[in-house]
Amino acid sequence: MNILIIGTGYVGTTTGLIFCEMGHKVTGLDLDDQKIQALKTGKLHFFEPGLEELLTKHIQTHQLTFTKDTETAIKENDQIFICVGTPQGSDGSADLTFVKNVAKSIGQHINKYKVIVTKSTVPVGTAELVTNVIQENQTAPIPFDVVSNPEFLREGSALQDALNPDRIVIGTTSETARTIMRELYKDFHCPIVETHPKASEMIKYAANSFLALKISYINELARVCDNLAINVKDVSNGIGLDHRINPHFLKAGMGYGGSCFPKDVNALIQTAKELGNPLSILEAVVQVNAEQPVYFIEKIKQALGNDLKNKTIAVLGLSFKANTDDIRESPSLVLIDKLLEEQATIKTHDPVVKMGAPHQFPTIEETAAGADALVICTDWDDYKNLDWAGLKSLMNQPYIMDGRNMLDKEKVERLGFRYLGIANY
Repeated sequence: MNILIIGTGYVGTTTGLIFCEMGHKVTGLDLDDQKIQALKTGKLHFFEPGLEELLTKHIQTHQLTFTKDTETAIKENDQIFICVGTPQGSDGSADLTFVKNVAKSIGQHINKYKVIVTKSTVPVGTAELVTNVIQENQTAPIPFDVVSNPEFLREGSALQDALNPDRIVIGTTSETARTIMRELYKDFHCPIVETHPKASEMIKYAANSFLALKISYINELARVCDNLAINVKDVSNGIGLDHRINPHFLKAGMGYGGSCFPKDVNALIQTAKELGNPLSILEAVVQVNAEQPVYFIEKIKQALGNDLKNKTIAVLGLSFKANTDDIRESPSLVLIDKLLEEQATIKTHDPVVKMGAPHQFPTIEETAAGADALVICTDWDDYKNLDWAGLKSLMNQPYIMDGRNMLDKEKVERLGFRYLGIANY
């Protein structure tokens, strides 16, 4: 099949590369010239393990091309995937400006029957909206179908998730489009959920919101465990072994972040409010998540004498999770802002995220030098096997504040560190 991917960000690039792996010919369309030029040379504008190698491979095989020519790209491809951003609006709802712009362009340039697929995370009813915008901008009544086909990619493991999905959701009322989508995904061995577009759109929001709920639940429970001197890891393990619950997303930490969970939870909350059916559980999820970094800072303050003025805090990890350079809604940034309010001096390190000029990228040793505490905000593997004894010798005070409960508490304490985790006893 000839497939057009509109939007060459994280979702669009990953989706296009997977279709190339399946033997399809893919065109990536974006209006950002800098992105297009970088992709043409095999360079990703974001960090995601394994994708850059795949990008180079399919550019060389000519399975994958990139363009800024909207009209030609729409006319020459039979399946069009909408993979543009849906940023959060001021009221928490999803901003569909980019989706509408794409639909308008499709309507203006469509020349034969096509299947238009919304891969972006969009509110319930967007498939209908896209259909209407395309029809309004057509110069002639050319038939087409709009399908909802949400992505379920985890940043940091997008390639494996895309190659080995646990389910594929196809939302359409058209038998023609359904047949084409089945053919497109015929080589994938997983359950395929075929449903109405509205249900498909809801599935994406409901899934992300439920996972966010699990994270906030275990984080709030960890605060109770802290007061009772209970190791929350034991609690997570004990309840996670129940197959009805499972252990995923039951790891206590500093809260969720990134480009999906915060935005999607807020969008679903806003949709429910507009319908007069408020989702009080999800509203509590958001509140707990906002409080979690603040809770951790209070623990840091207590350990360092309740006064952080002129204390030097080394923050390890800026991305919201390991194996990505995404800092959107990252708990580490919330923590840094709060520490600055306490007049602490901040030093930062991240294996991938680079902020500032190149000469300002410090080594882990430079970051630790003179620090009163090392605060782990991202569970990068790089931090598991550091020369902790060497780092301790560089520090002003030997405190480790483990916001991800990733270190061996007994091991670092044997080295002379004072360790503080989140209900990690």
